[in-house]
Amino acid sequence: MTSTADDLVVQAQEQFAQAADAAALENAKARFLGKQGALTELLKGLAKLDPEQKRTQGAHINRIKQQIEALLDERRGQLAQAELDRRLALETIDVTLPGRGLGSGGIHPVIQSWQRVEAIFRSIGFDVADGPEIENDWTNFTALNNPENHPARSMQDTFYVDMNDEGGLPLLLRTHTSPMQVRYARMHQPPIKVIAPGRTYRVDSDATHSPMFHQVEGLWIAEDISFADLKGVYTNFLRAFFESDDLSVRFRPSFFPFTEPSAEIDMMFTSGPNRGRWLEISGAGQVHPTVVRNFGLDPERYIGFAFGSGLERLTMLRYGVNDLRQFYEGDLRFLRQFNR
Repeated sequence: MTSTADDLVVQAQEQFAQAADAAALENAKARFLGKQGALTELLKGLAKLDPEQKRTQGAHINRIKQQIEALLDERRGQLAQAELDRRLALETIDVTLPGRGLGSGGIHPVIQSWQRVEAIFRSIGFDVADGPEIENDWTNFTALNNPENHPARSMQDTFYVDMNDEGGLPLLLRTHTSPMQVRYARMHQPPIKVIAPGRTYRVDSDATHSPMFHQVEGLWIAEDISFADLKGVYTNFLRAFFESDDLSVRFRPSFFPFTEPSAEIDMMFTSGPNRGRWLEISGAGQVHPTVVRNFGLDPERYIGFAFGSGLERLTMLRYGVNDLRQFYEGDLRFLRQFNR
C-alpha cells in the first residue's frame, strides 16, 4: 500500500504537468482528490486494517495528499502566470510611440458672439451683470411697466414654474434679460452703465426663433443721457461687432411698455450678400418713468436708455447663417466651421 500511495505523487505530477489549461487541471485533480479519486479509494481501504495499521497508513496517506495538493497549487500558479503572460503579449503597448492626444473642443458660435459683445461694451465702460434664469412675476413683468393682463404679455407669459417665491409671487423662466436691469439698478447708484447677456425662454420655434435663446440687454441711466447717446452707442457697437463701417443704421418708431419713446433698430449692409436690405436687429428706447421709479430712482432727476438684442440674430448676420436651429442641432460639421 505504501508503494501504491507513493506512486500516486509521481502520477499526479505527470498528469498535472500535461494539463494545458485550468479545465484540464481540474479533471486531473478529480482523478486523485475527487470523491471517486485514487486517494479516496485508499482511505476507504483503511477500514479493513487493525487500529495500529490505520494510524500508520492514515498518516502516510495524508502526507501523500498534502504533496499532491502542493503539486496542484503549483501547477495552478503556472497556468495563471502563463495566461497572464499571454494576455500581456496580446495587449502590449509600445510606450515609445507618440501619444495620440485628445481632440480639442471649440467655443459655440453664439457664445463667441456673447464674448465679443461683452468685450466691446466693457471697452466703453459698461459693467456686465448676470442673474437668475428663474424670475418672479414682478421683476420679469410688473417692474418693467408690464402689469398683469397687459396685452404686451401675451407672447411672453409662458414657462411658469409650479411654485412661488417667498413673497407669494409666481415664478417663471425669464422671458428676457431685462429683469437684470431692475436687479442691478436697485443695487447701484447712478450713473449706471450695464449690459446683461444670458439665456431666455419663450414659446417660439421656427427657423428664426427658439424656445431657448440668448439675449443681451443694455442700460445707461444718468442725469443727462439723451436719445442721441443711444444712437451713438448702438451704432458704434454694430460697427465694432461686424468689423465694418459699411453699414447704415435707422431707428424706426415702435412700442415697448418699458420705454417711451421706443424704437426698432434696423441695419443695412452697404456691401456683401445682404447689402441693400434693412434687417431688424434690436428694440430700444428711453427708459419709461415708471420703470425708473421701480428702479428706486427719481424719474424727474434721472433719465436713460435701454436696448435688447438677440445674440442668435447677431451671430446669424455675422456668419451668414439662415436657420437658427442649426446652432442647436449639435452637428459638428456645422459647428467646426467657427473654430478654425
